[in-house]
Amino acid sequence: MRFIKKLAVSAVAAAALIGGALLSPATANAAVPFDAPWGPVFSADHKAEANGHVRVEDYKYKQWYWKHEKVDFNCSFKHKAKKFCHWKWVEGNKFHVRFTLDNDGWKGHHKFKCAWATFKIEPFHGPDYFKKFKNCGKHPKSFWFSGKNAEHISVVVSRGDHWKPRGFWGAWTPIYDA
Repeated sequence: MRFIKKLAVSAVAAAALIGGALLSPATANAAVPFDAPWGPVFSADHKAEANGHVRVEDYKYKQWYWKHEKVDFNCSFKHKAKKFCHWKWVEGNKFHVRFTLDNDGWKGHHKFKCAWATFKIEPFHGPDYFKKFKNCGKHPKSFWFSGKNAEHISVVVSRGDHWKPRGFWGAWTPIYDA
């Protein structure tokens, strides 16, 4: 009889925990501050198209640095400086971008056979950098990339050859702003 009571009490407690977890979506959304689809973004001639999904998560990490401190050895009047490694907690974000690049002009002029998507990532500190992706086939192609500490992410879709984008640039479209 005692075993059955313990089993019933534990089942009720488990159901209450599961119900509480299902009814409180604020705790689930606290870890993911930005999660949204973007697109479609077109080239100027509408023969290249990109659309996808961006996800940005906050996280904390240790940032290590060297600090010079004066140290008094053996109570003498000589003070020497030594380097010590210290760390501090820094808040940042991680981003993940997944997208599909579609090429409708793959039979055209050799200078514009490929669809290109160029992403501009602007970090909080440091220089901007770019990521470029191409699709020279007739079927849509999927891509993804990740990074850290992005303040702004923008995309432009264009047309080009196998080596670089050459023309029909669309407009820069922001897909994430911190």
